[in-house]
Amino acid sequence: MRREQYVGPWPPEPVPEETFPGIAGSTLGQHAPGDPLDRVVVDESVSTALLVVLESMTLAERVALVLHDVFAMPYAEVVGRSTDATRQLASSARRRVRAQRRRPVDEAVNTRGVTAFTEACRMGNLEALVASLDPAVTLRSDGGGVVRAALNPITGASKVARFLLGVLAKQPDVRPVPRLTEDGLGIALVRDGAVTGVVNLLVDGDRITRVWIQWNPAKLTCWPGSLRTSHP
Repeated sequence: MRREQYVGPWPPEPVPEETFPGIAGSTLGQHAPGDPLDRVVVDESVSTALLVVLESMTLAERVALVLHDVFAMPYAEVVGRSTDATRQLASSARRRVRAQRRRPVDEAVNTRGVTAFTEACRMGNLEALVASLDPAVTLRSDGGGVVRAALNPITGASKVARFLLGVLAKQPDVRPVPRLTEDGLGIALVRDGAVTGVVNLLVDGDRITRVWIQWNPAKLTCWPGSLRTSHP
């Protein structure tokens, strides 16, 4: 299906922590030292936030950034444009990446934020859930036209919290289960041992500022049908 025909928002595909070899923390590392793939995961890894920024770039910006900064190709060989033009494309792409960077969050703080969010969802506690969210939090959900999802972003702690609890109330057999993703601790939505959705969260300070929910089955192929839960 072509991107412009897609139904609703297009969040990137979430993946379990061990998906990509060579990434710090992966149990499947197989790349040689200095492999270009390892350069991709310095600092931001393959976070959802970074992937969203990459998708917001023009094709030329994305090509210039990846081929030059990741694979060290000379500017003159990147996109068939002049060296100066390609350098400007890469510079523009880097500005987009820098703009999305947030202040570092301690892993323990991040885990507390995600855990508080998960427990509030599990207990159906609206007040606690709102407290875990930044007042300007934004939620995007992706059903791909296959599974019901919000067709537009939802903004504001109260609206996001009510949406989440409303969805869970309609699916009482779904459990939110903490699970490590390439973003860090995330949440798998599990029904009868099968992952039906994945929630990735962006924590800034002690509040959650972004919520991405992936329900599109075509984007959950990396997730096992039978989940071995991982608790923080």
